[in-house]
Amino acid sequence: MRCLAIANQKGGAAKTTTTVNLAAALAELGRKVLVIDLDPQGSSTDWLGAGGARHGAYDFLTNGAMLGDVTGGSSVEGVSVVAATPALQGAERALAREVGAEMALQRKLKGSASAAWDYVLIDTPPTLGVLTLNALTAARELLVPVEAHVLALAGVAHLIETMGTVRDRLNPDLVLAGVVACRVDSRTRHAADVVDSLRRKFDGSMYATQIRENIKLAEAPSFRQSILDYDPRSSGAADYRALAAEVVGQEKS
Repeated sequence: MRCLAIANQKGGAAKTTTTVNLAAALAELGRKVLVIDLDPQGSSTDWLGAGGARHGAYDFLTNGAMLGDVTGGSSVEGVSVVAATPALQGAERALAREVGAEMALQRKLKGSASAAWDYVLIDTPPTLGVLTLNALTAARELLVPVEAHVLALAGVAHLIETMGTVRDRLNPDLVLAGVVACRVDSRTRHAADVVDSLRRKFDGSMYATQIRENIKLAEAPSFRQSILDYDPRSSGAADYRALAAEVVGQEKS
C-alpha cells in the first residue's frame, strides 16, 4: 500500500481537484483507492458523493472507531472515502489535548486493515495545523500540487521546509513523491515561467504531467463526478490519466 498526503499550505492549489481525480484515474487503472478527507471544508467528501456520512475522519482520529467503521463508498467505482463530517471542525481542538496528537492518524492506520487498498490519498487543509501534521506523519509520500502562479512558489518552499522538520522529528520515512503544476494556462508566458522555476528547483522530483486550466474541472464537482466521468475526453481527464500513469510508474521504486 502507498500512502500519499496531498498537501500545500496555500489555498487554491488544486489539492482537492488532484485528490479526487487522481483517485479516479488510479481506480481506472485497477488500483483500489481510499481517500481520507482531513479538510474540515469537506470538499473531497462532497465531490465524491459521501456528504451524507454519519461517521468519518473525526471519529477515526478521536473516538476509537476502526477504519472499517468510518469508510464508505463513493460516486467513483473503486474509490472509498473516510468522510470529513461536520464534527471534523472540532478536531484540531480535540486533538490538541492529547499527547502525541500529530501521530494519531499514523497510530490508527497501523492498527487498521488499511492493506485492503493499494493507495491511500489524504486530502489536507490549506493550513499547517494538527490535521496537516497528522497527514504528513501518517503518509510515506508527499505529493504537492502547485498553482502555476508566481505567488505560489513561496508556499511550496515553506511546505518543503515543513516536510524536513516532520521527517527529522516525527516521520523519517517521509519522501517527496513529486510536485505537479496545476491550473496551467498554456496561453500565458507567466505560467510557463513558473513551471520552469519549479523544474529548476525540484529537478528530478517534478512530474512531467501538467494539469492544464480547464473549465470542465471546475464544473465536475457540481455533478458529484470525477473529470473522468464528467467529460472523459477533456484535457483535464487526459492530464489526470497521465499523472496517474506517472504515479503508478513509481511503484517499483
